[in-house]
Amino acid sequence: MPEHVSVYQLLGVTLLVLVAFAWTAGLAYLLRHGRHEAVAWRVDHGLPAFPRQRRAAPGHESVELTPAEKDAFAGLVRQLGGGR
Repeated sequence: MPEHVSVYQLLGVTLLVLVAFAWTAGLAYLLRHGRHEAVAWRVDHGLPAFPRQRRAAPGHESVELTPAEKDAFAGLVRQLGGGR
C-alpha cells in the first residue's frame, strides 16, 4: 500500500469501482431483458391520452365528378405540369 494514500481513500475508490460495475451490469440487464417487456406493455396498454385505434381501415370513399369538374381538374394538372 502506498504511503501517501489513506485507507479511506482506498476504500472510497474500491466502493466507486464496485458501484460503477453494479450500475453497468444493471444497465446491461435492463437493456437486454427490459426491451421485450416494454414493447409488450406498450402494445397491451397503449398511451392513455390517445383513443385506441381501429384495427380495420375504413372503406374507401369516392365522389363522381361532373364533366365541368373533370375539365377543370385536367386544366389544373396541365398548368402545374408545365403543359405536358
